[in-house]
Amino acid sequence: MLSLRRKVRIETERMTLRLPVHSDHHAWSGLRRASAGFLIPWEPVWADDHLSRKAFTNRVYWSQRAYVNGTALPLFLIRRADEVLLGAITLDHIRRGPAQAGTLGYWIGEPFARQGYMREAIAALVHHAFTVLDLSRIEAACLPENAASRGVLEKCGFKYEGVAQSYLQINGRWRNHVLYANLRGDRRGRTDVG
Repeated sequence: MLSLRRKVRIETERMTLRLPVHSDHHAWSGLRRASAGFLIPWEPVWADDHLSRKAFTNRVYWSQRAYVNGTALPLFLIRRADEVLLGAITLDHIRRGPAQAGTLGYWIGEPFARQGYMREAIAALVHHAFTVLDLSRIEAACLPENAASRGVLEKCGFKYEGVAQSYLQINGRWRNHVLYANLRGDRRGRTDVG
């Protein structure tokens, strides 16, 4: 079990990836609120209290427990130049034993999209997962029409593996998702879909 005193910090060229803390609430709720129209089409329905301090406090406690228990690594993307919150990335459902795998999820605030931040964060977290956490496989899924998400995954070495029917409820509807994976020591070559 990991100690919270040794909290993970992953440094990239422009960002620090770190666990959320209670004092992030204002920045997080403000960015989520301002980016709602940009995010909602790609996410599960937000609860009525999604942006509340209580919901955020629960999120921080979940993040700490998941990190300590080794089941998830939920990180905020903080731009080092000005300490601005850009979005979040989570390596979740970490499975040990024969699987040595985890599932990647992420979001970025609308003002920071298409500036290479998420590509930088994904590359850093995947490297951390393979070298520090000793995982062998990182999985990700997104809606078929989410060209930006598919593009960033492919640029980060994820390969298309197929389609999962009714994979997640997104924006109130069960939706199919395209599945991607990045393997440590991948020898599969290109698997792009035409």
